[in-house]
Amino acid sequence: MTACGSGPQQQTKEYTGTVKPAGITSYQYGTHRLETATENFALKSDSIDLTRYEQKQVTLTATSIEGYPIDGGPAYLNVISIKE
Repeated sequence: MTACGSGPQQQTKEYTGTVKPAGITSYQYGTHRLETATENFALKSDSIDLTRYEQKQVTLTATSIEGYPIDGGPAYLNVISIKE
């Protein structure tokens, strides 16, 4: 049960890896991807231009987007903040 009638809380988490353009994928979601040492994530952001961070090692804060992964793709993250 949530307090004050609010919806589910989006939990933020930090991820570290290299930002790459999404390119052609079988899963068709995300504008970019984050490659970490152990897994890949599809990325999008409503407030940050992810193209500025392409090919750079970053630590980003993001929330998981509900309903993903689909079509055998990776988890889908909404990036809230990013630092090099």
